[in-house]
Amino acid sequence: MHTIDEIIDLIREINPAVDPGPEEELIQSGKLTSVDVMSLVLALNGNFDIEITPLDLKEENFRTPRAILAMVERLEEE
Repeated sequence: MHTIDEIIDLIREINPAVDPGPEEELIQSGKLTSVDVMSLVLALNGNFDIEITPLDLKEENFRTPRAILAMVERLEEE
């Protein structure tokens, strides 16, 4: 099982200017760009041994670090 800190650390690696809290809005606030999200997808796939498919590329899955963690946990169970 992964932690919210792991997700936040990945976000910081991708965009060092972003230091989000667990419930902080990432997409609509503009803190993460579409390029950042794609970089995050690649990092999540590699670091957590999951496969984020085009069907998973929904704003709701990337809205907050907690939402990202929930998606990762769901994909690990599949």
